[in-house]
Amino acid sequence: MSAAPTPEELRGALAEVLDPEYPVSLVDLGLVRGLAVEARTARVQIAFCSLGCPCTELIREDVEERLLRLPGVERVEIEEVFERWSRTDITPRGLAALRRAGVA
Repeated sequence: MSAAPTPEELRGALAEVLDPEYPVSLVDLGLVRGLAVEARTARVQIAFCSLGCPCTELIREDVEERLLRLPGVERVEIEEVFERWSRTDITPRGLAALRRAGVA
């Protein structure tokens, strides 16, 4: 049986999950607000760019699918947190990717 991954390993996996509308990872957009692993369950806190985000279910599915591929993860719980999101949450790498896409 594999050991549970660390929060850093979860973050690394989520860095591969792209926003459905822009070619930027959820991590680089600053949407991932909390990560933990308890008893082979990955717990993820996510804030969305807007309350009316049309892609929330798609994002949830992509997060779950990616984290379930990690050794030691058998279950994923996603909690939507209602923290204010702004451009300042985007990493420098995320801003560069948005600029390349002609968005920022």
